[in-house]
Amino acid sequence: MQKTGDVTKKTTESGEATKEADSRSASVKEKYAGLLGVDAAQIRNEKLYSFINEWYGVPYKYAGKDKSGIDCSGFSSALYNSVYQKKLSPSARQQAEETKKIDTSGLKEGDLVFFDIGAGKISHVGVYLQNNKFVHASTKRGVIINDLNEPYYKKYFVRSGRVK
Repeated sequence: MQKTGDVTKKTTESGEATKEADSRSASVKEKYAGLLGVDAAQIRNEKLYSFINEWYGVPYKYAGKDKSGIDCSGFSSALYNSVYQKKLSPSARQQAEETKKIDTSGLKEGDLVFFDIGAGKISHVGVYLQNNKFVHASTKRGVIINDLNEPYYKKYFVRSGRVK
């Protein structure tokens, strides 16, 4: 009798955990669908959006590598390592060298977008999502999603690339 009760209890706990995970997944999909201006059905890479959700709002810190503070290339490296199991170099400029240049019309989720913010060279990187939106570690607002068509990012955009 006890074994049957234990099995039933584990199944119930497992079922509840599954329902909670499904609920979290649905809320992450809905949240990012809203932020990206797309239908929730278009949020397919749950690992990517769960990762972003965990980091969203983490403050910017130059050369930061963890949730106490992170910079743009640290964030793209952490994302790539966790979501795609690929290692990226520690700087935006080096990351640009590790990509194949692509036209913005061909951008796909996970591609990198690069900016020259007044340094005369690539100095900022973000990860493209969809609908012209990208996630990055902003110096003023931390990990956030912005639109490539915003005047500021349009002004400093240099190129986009796909990790080889």
